[in-house]
Amino acid sequence: MSDKVQVPAADGTLRILSFLARQRGSVPAATIATALELPRSTTYHLLTTLLEHGYVVNGDRRWALGVATHDLGTGYLRQQPLALVGRNLITRLADSVGENAHLAVLHGRDVVYVVEGRAPDRPSLITDVGVRLPAHLTASGRSMLAAMSREQVLAMYPNDESLTDRGNASLTRRELREVLRLARERGFATEHGEITAGFESVAVPVLDRVGWPLASIALTFPEGTVGVEQLAREAQATAIEISRRLRV
Repeated sequence: MSDKVQVPAADGTLRILSFLARQRGSVPAATIATALELPRSTTYHLLTTLLEHGYVVNGDRRWALGVATHDLGTGYLRQQPLALVGRNLITRLADSVGENAHLAVLHGRDVVYVVEGRAPDRPSLITDVGVRLPAHLTASGRSMLAAMSREQVLAMYPNDESLTDRGNASLTRRELREVLRLARERGFATEHGEITAGFESVAVPVLDRVGWPLASIALTFPEGTVGVEQLAREAQATAIEISRRLRV
């Protein structure tokens, strides 16, 4: 007889989350039930509970991971691996391009900066390690939001009031949708003076093997002084290397 304590609901919940983490997009509840050999009624009950706590989202009767699971993952990464892997690479990126570089993760509706690379002769910026800023107003946050599904973004920002202002910087949900659409088309996100007047940023996401944004790499520079596309390519190369070293 096994000494393991069997808790069917906990087991089913963890199996559902693990299954969704392996998917490249949202899936119907019936697909989840069949793949995991769970009763459909049990699957719906567990999904409903996960939905209430933000661990899954539901759009057009299809299910995907919610933002709460992202907070768990980035909480782990913030504690050690991401900073350890990213520190030297971010410093090298800043030295290479001559602009300040940052590594950030999403935490709720904010970005939290975990590594900063200061370029020679560039000023200190607000994006220091440990600083939190509204994700939708930063290039770092926008690059990660653009890698999420429409349902996941809607779950984070259910109305215009959920989009926090910062000074004169603000966005409506309609404006955010356009910002994210452009970021998806370009492959990088930008921010122009919303965080620090006179400075702009370009950012790309650090993705895992199924395209989930684990973090973001941003470069910040005086407005109109450099080629944004070239900086985005440099940041992208570093993002790919971080993903490789994290083995995700």
